[in-house]
Amino acid sequence: MDRERPARGAPAIGPYTLPGRVVLAPMAGVTDRPFRILCRKLGAALAASEMLTSDARLWSTRKSRHRLDHTGEPEPRVVQLAGAEPAVLAEASRLAVDRGAQMIDINMGCPAKKVCGRLCGSALLTDEALVARILEAVVGAVSVPVTLKIRTGWDHAHRNGVDVARLAEQCGIQSLAVHGRTRADFYQGEAEYETIRQIKSAVRIPVFANGDIRTPHDARKVLDFTGADGVMIGRAGLGAPWIFRSVNSFLEGGEKAREPLRSEVRDIILAHLDSLYGFYGEENGVRIARKHIGWYCERCFTDSTAIRQDLMTAASARAQRERTLRHFDAWAGGAARAA
Repeated sequence: MDRERPARGAPAIGPYTLPGRVVLAPMAGVTDRPFRILCRKLGAALAASEMLTSDARLWSTRKSRHRLDHTGEPEPRVVQLAGAEPAVLAEASRLAVDRGAQMIDINMGCPAKKVCGRLCGSALLTDEALVARILEAVVGAVSVPVTLKIRTGWDHAHRNGVDVARLAEQCGIQSLAVHGRTRADFYQGEAEYETIRQIKSAVRIPVFANGDIRTPHDARKVLDFTGADGVMIGRAGLGAPWIFRSVNSFLEGGEKAREPLRSEVRDIILAHLDSLYGFYGEENGVRIARKHIGWYCERCFTDSTAIRQDLMTAASARAQRERTLRHFDAWAGGAARAA
């Protein structure tokens, strides 16, 4: 598949010069193949898979098989792995590359208790020696670029993001994504970018700033303050995957990005539903589509209670799609641009 044309100032990760400066954050239960492909079409320069366990013995489950399916996905295809054992992560990385991964991303940022309880995710930030062993093992195991997602530290008393970033660069990591919160913060309060600014000053590899970037103006402000090479957007893309195109337009031209036409939004939503049905099959596709429909409703309707109730009770793909078309077609006919 042809690579997209690089944007001005776009960072390079290994042999891949990205087509923009805004990337999709990996989110469990959200960034499946249909959503990744959609976000890439709408301007995301990179989109990693949902977090996959490094225990390859569990890859035979339906969930893992879906997470390893990259059919039709634009390059570079990124698999994110979570684990705490260097040799296991190294072997999982080799297997993922054999199955088509063109980058490996190591998760050391997830704050979830079930992940940190196994000394995975952001819990690894408490053991820098183990971090080094993991990164060295994975980088040594594969020929593709290895990237890393971290937080600024475990808690405010142990904000060691700069040290971990230096360590990562020394181990051969080729880019960093940094969420501007500690693990103790989870997603509460406001993200802080001073640590990200210090990290960018401490390393030469590309750095992506993550956390509370909701608008194109937020992206510009964070890039100017931190000096980061790009931004990573997660929750702001839920129900609004066109945000990547908007941010790219603003960063490229410095002008307020055009909001999508309502008819354009309607068509994006319907295409997303169709891709979910095709990927998961009808029963699971309808179930998984409900959360996305909910997010779309929150973005588009001032009061979506009755509409959501109607859409959530649709039991078949045909009914769900027809009801979605009816509601969003009426909405698209009411004004020229999205709310």
